[in-house]
Amino acid sequence: MDMFFSFLTPGLAAYTLAIAVLAGLVKGMVGFAMPMILVSGLGTVLPPEVALAGLILPTVVTNGVQALRHGPAAALTSIRRFRVFLVVGGVFLLASAQLVAVLPIPVMLLILGVMITGFTLMQLAGVRFRLSAPSTRIEAAVGAFAGSIGGVSGVWGPPTVAYLTALNTPKADQIRVQGVIYGLGALVLMVAHVASGVLNRETLPFSAALLVPTLLGMWLGGRIHDRIDQQAFRRATLVVLTLAGLNLLRRGLIG
Repeated sequence: MDMFFSFLTPGLAAYTLAIAVLAGLVKGMVGFAMPMILVSGLGTVLPPEVALAGLILPTVVTNGVQALRHGPAAALTSIRRFRVFLVVGGVFLLASAQLVAVLPIPVMLLILGVMITGFTLMQLAGVRFRLSAPSTRIEAAVGAFAGSIGGVSGVWGPPTVAYLTALNTPKADQIRVQGVIYGLGALVLMVAHVASGVLNRETLPFSAALLVPTLLGMWLGGRIHDRIDQQAFRRATLVVLTLAGLNLLRRGLIG
């Protein structure tokens, strides 16, 4: 603990808090992208494993708030509806998290970045990919891919959002479903990285310190979310998803 907080000079601490507020703000608006913003922003000034550990508690807590926004009954309905995604994604997340110290991440990030950026750019250009009805096979495949990426990078949002967007999920439902999926995934990620050693007694206080600024940002973003309509929400989601995809490409190419 002392090592990390002594490393944070006043300027660096201010930067870290600003990144946390921004990550929470975007999450409050579109329901995702907080881990990507945190791991990218913190990773520029901190070791990768510390940046990964830092996002874990804020991800667990903010997704719990997001999942329960419409009450426990609605959250349980979402769990039943996306049980295949949750189970398959959780298994793959647990397995891939144990490879974080030995598996080269750039190739996986490049694959994900190409898929997400291509999907969202085509959607923004008017080329629509829609699923007329949920598919168990597609849901399982997306869950496996999201879990595999999430375990090694802490980021599993883009495949999830792409799937929900293809289903044309209403914005209120999409925010709740994302909270449920990400929240349960974050709990699995936390357990996995206690086992991997990434989250430990030195990094846990740092992760806890990011809770207040991320929750503040999420509250501000939620107020913006409530003022926009379905079409504006969808477009904002695609724009953020495109930026996330481009960032994944950047990380895959140059680290």
